[in-house]
Amino acid sequence: MNHLQRAARFKELHYRPGIFVLANAWDGASARLLENMGFDAIATTSAGMAFSIGKPDDPGRVSREDALKNAQQILDNTSIPVSADLMNGFGNLPEDCAVTIKLAAATGLSGASIEDATGLAEQPIYDFKLSVERVKAAVKAVRALNKPFMLTARAENYLHGKADLKDTIDRLVAYAEVGADVLFAPGIRTLEDIETLVKAVNPKPVNVLLSLEQNNFGQKQLEDIGVKRISLGSGLFRVAYGYLQETASQFLPGDKQDGFVPTLQHAEYNELFAKAVNDKPAGR
Repeated sequence: MNHLQRAARFKELHYRPGIFVLANAWDGASARLLENMGFDAIATTSAGMAFSIGKPDDPGRVSREDALKNAQQILDNTSIPVSADLMNGFGNLPEDCAVTIKLAAATGLSGASIEDATGLAEQPIYDFKLSVERVKAAVKAVRALNKPFMLTARAENYLHGKADLKDTIDRLVAYAEVGADVLFAPGIRTLEDIETLVKAVNPKPVNVLLSLEQNNFGQKQLEDIGVKRISLGSGLFRVAYGYLQETASQFLPGDKQDGFVPTLQHAEYNELFAKAVNDKPAGR
């Protein structure tokens, strides 16, 4: 498929009956493997991409160029639709989001996401009004493309310690009203809350991040409540690199094997890659 065909196919996946999984790749090899397995579409993962180049999952440490180079590598190794995780759009202003979307579309991507997380510990989420203006600017950039491109607007409250369902839904409703194509609030833990969100933004498609560590619900339960799309975030990356560590640990000297603890969780990877190289623990 050429880029226009991929984009049209991606849009179609959101409106055909049933749920679909947007498998998250972090490089050309993982993308090609996922396509070869039969997935209909792929998303990048900001965390997997950042960790794979030795950086924390932080828009202050990962550049727009890093993200677009990664997306291009995945596009070059697949023939199916690809959507990019573009973090906060790599800038605070609405204009930054618009520029990022234009550049992303120029690579041949079929869609992208913009989130309302600032990357700052002191104020992790943008103010409501600014958040809406940022999505509105991204939508305007999409409309100017005159070709299919699915824009996902993300409300990040639950990933930053603010389990406020009302504010999250208010944000997603506002993002839908200004033209976002898909709504996404990663980190919501209960099926009941997800169902409430889906009903609030209906008929817009909703993406749910399915954590590989949880077993409270799965693909069938999400489909039954109207979720259209599932993504896996950095889960596949962490499983793959966890297996790498477990396998390689068998070849450590005995004294190091005893103390070996694999790096598995998102926060652990962030901590590891936030350190300067010469600050790493001996033997790790």
